[in-house]
Amino acid sequence: MMRHILCGAAALLAASLGMQGVLAQELPTASPESVGMSAEGLAKINAAMQRFIEAGTIANAVTIVARRGKVVHYEAHGYLDPNAKTPMPKDALFRMASSSKPVTTVGVLALVDEGKLRLDDPVSKYIPEFANTKVAVLKPGTAEPPPLPPGAAAPPGPPTPVDLVSVARPVTIRDLLTHTSGLMSGGVGARQVNLPLAANDTLATFIPKLGGAPLDFQPGTRWAYSATAGFDTLSRIIEVVSGKTFDVYLKERIFTPLQMNDTVFVVPASAQSRMNLLYRRNEQGQWQATAPPPAFSSTTLLSGGAGLISTARDYARFEQMLLNGGEFNGKRILKPETVQAMRTDQVPGLFHGMNGGEEGMGFGYGIAVTLDSTKARLPRSNGSAGWYGAYGTMSWNDPKEQIVGVIMLQQNAQPVQAEFGGAIMNAIVR
Repeated sequence: MMRHILCGAAALLAASLGMQGVLAQELPTASPESVGMSAEGLAKINAAMQRFIEAGTIANAVTIVARRGKVVHYEAHGYLDPNAKTPMPKDALFRMASSSKPVTTVGVLALVDEGKLRLDDPVSKYIPEFANTKVAVLKPGTAEPPPLPPGAAAPPGPPTPVDLVSVARPVTIRDLLTHTSGLMSGGVGARQVNLPLAANDTLATFIPKLGGAPLDFQPGTRWAYSATAGFDTLSRIIEVVSGKTFDVYLKERIFTPLQMNDTVFVVPASAQSRMNLLYRRNEQGQWQATAPPPAFSSTTLLSGGAGLISTARDYARFEQMLLNGGEFNGKRILKPETVQAMRTDQVPGLFHGMNGGEEGMGFGYGIAVTLDSTKARLPRSNGSAGWYGAYGTMSWNDPKEQIVGVIMLQQNAQPVQAEFGGAIMNAIVR
């Protein structure tokens, strides 16, 4: 097996993507009523998706709901190509963007479970270039600029005047997992850096350069989203510790045990017909396909922060594993106590959403956690945990109600996500 992997990871990916036929039988299904849900209530998901498609809010979608380990809703909506009216397949492939981060988190925590690294290990233990990291502090009398949008490069022109001071303590793996590192998180440190991604960059060639990037704040003192740098650094640490390329490690440790056969970084030619494009509406109201940024689509730098491509069914399996406490179909991925830590608020009082002002939520390892459902923006039970991507993908699991929800979009449409979640909660009849 290892010889085949080393001889051609690409061949393995192509072979795995050809296993479509077995997927339909892999997740058990049930009638909604048999698991305490209303078929009529779940039908409102279809009606909502159709309404948003007709309004031009989204081009298409795939939605899955499971309760008590059984799928009660699994539908494709709209058209794969909205202009040609190509039928939308349930196994359409979606760019996951930041929905990649929970998978990378599980990859890191699996190594913690195996005793191969610790959450409080300094990043410099695995990537020496981080040994002399500094923190950017505004020079006296300098007005603080607005934060950069997630993933945005430093603007042209002179950088914001700063002093570089020593870190109070080194950046740790825990900091990266909780977005409390200050590494390229849109603040004054990120404004000092211009590191364009070269066409042939890999994690091994690019991540060491981040060691020279000034931090936006002292590690552990704030929550600020590191769109790609933090989790791409974790991806490189996985390579260093495991001795395997990031894609091979994820395949062996997560994707193969969970039979996530469609989850890849690079889609082979045999599966391109199922690839959903990033459609945006032009001034005439027509759908046009746009290209993702290089950091989200590199075929050489395998981004654990934003680079995965997957299907709704694969992510339902992933969420069901977490809901089960780290195990699925007899395959244990994480220890139960590790999953519990992942879904526990690790940054009390620091997390207030991506843009601030969001209440009722905390942040665990790589995922947001609902702490107070009466204040939270998204309709879920307390203890629910999940994350989302910039292109509209979202998945979560709800231990109280034993629910998994997955919605796959390629347009960032928060009202669609919220209505999907609301329909699920309203369909529960106990």
